[in-house]
Amino acid sequence: MSDQYIHVDVAYATPEKQLVVPIKIKAGSSAYDAVAQSGIAKQFPGLDIEAAPMGIFGKSERNPRERILLDGERVEIYRPLIADPKEVRKKRAAAKSEGAE
Repeated sequence: MSDQYIHVDVAYATPEKQLVVPIKIKAGSSAYDAVAQSGIAKQFPGLDIEAAPMGIFGKSERNPRERILLDGERVEIYRPLIADPKEVRKKRAAAKSEGAE
């Protein structure tokens, strides 16, 4: 492992609170490593980083433990969806068409 370090951000948000933690980690570290080392889970009771989906700049990562980070990237921790976006759009479209009649 190299002794070089990179700078990345780790981000998580709830409806009440948002947090971005800038950290310096060893080059070759994974997205999961960055989340674990950031300590962000301590700021959000109930956040389970073992099970939480993660991504880089809005793109979901299937294997955050294997995704090696590059300098300047932002790791995002995602919350489960409350509602399916497709279903919400269908309901909104149906309500509009009913109101137009």
